[in-house]
Amino acid sequence: MTKKMNVESFNLDHTKVKAPYIRLAGAVEGQYGDVVYKYDLRFKQPNKEHMDMPSIHSLEHLMAELSRNHADHVVDISPMGCQTGYYLSLLNDDSLDDVYELVEKTLRDVLEATEVPACNEVQCGWAASHSLEGAQTLARDMLAKKDEWHIVFTE
Repeated sequence: MTKKMNVESFNLDHTKVKAPYIRLAGAVEGQYGDVVYKYDLRFKQPNKEHMDMPSIHSLEHLMAELSRNHADHVVDISPMGCQTGYYLSLLNDDSLDDVYELVEKTLRDVLEATEVPACNEVQCGWAASHSLEGAQTLARDMLAKKDEWHIVFTE
């Protein structure tokens, strides 16, 4: 038995998941009762494929900006270091159906985008590393499998 780790995703058997998927990865309750829910938005199959940095970076900018057009409780969208997905943090929303809807609307907006928001040296720490086309390909691929987002593990 492997020792239980402090980081939830380190306890996830990455050989048994089936990307793409969306799953609740954790929740933290604040001292005043608000709860931040962290969702694992897995775009690529762990240890088999990954997203390239310009595409993941642009999709991060696009989702961070565009998701807030659909929900006022988005805390953060951040890429995973393994380059296989993102973490979406929401305040007081533990409804997977709401998350599916938010992600779908946001990715559809990505497909309509004509530029990457804040893609310049004033607003971005590595403005040279972006790809709108790559971000749109990632969004298109994820949307094509939206009927499978609820399936996290292989049989």
